[in-house]
Amino acid sequence: MDLSLILIIVGLLIIFASFFVGKQSKQLEKDVEELSLNFYQETHQLKRRLKAVEEELLFEPQSFVKKTKVSPKQTSKANIKGIHQIIISQVITLHKQGYNTEEISKRSSLSTEQVQAIIASGGNRL
Repeated sequence: MDLSLILIIVGLLIIFASFFVGKQSKQLEKDVEELSLNFYQETHQLKRRLKAVEEELLFEPQSFVKKTKVSPKQTSKANIKGIHQIIISQVITLHKQGYNTEEISKRSSLSTEQVQAIIASGGNRL
């Protein structure tokens, strides 16, 4: 009878212990789920910020130029000054592909004068 009593007591202790262990695993699952959700949200925010920075770099505002009498060489320098290097290389590539200045102007959101100045400079920042 002693052996059966010991087995019953051990069985009851294991059953009670399983209730406490189950709660801990559920809490651990909740913590992992919450952590993964936070990680996803932070990753999403970083992607949005990165996209905004990329757009700022691609569409840098053009600088304003004083309207005074200047030589044509100075005019081409002023037209290219506020344009990002990526857009300049895009204009040169389109020109090499055979597009005319009006088509390049439409595709790059630049004026035809700016496109002509970029083509005349060969893509180099003056």
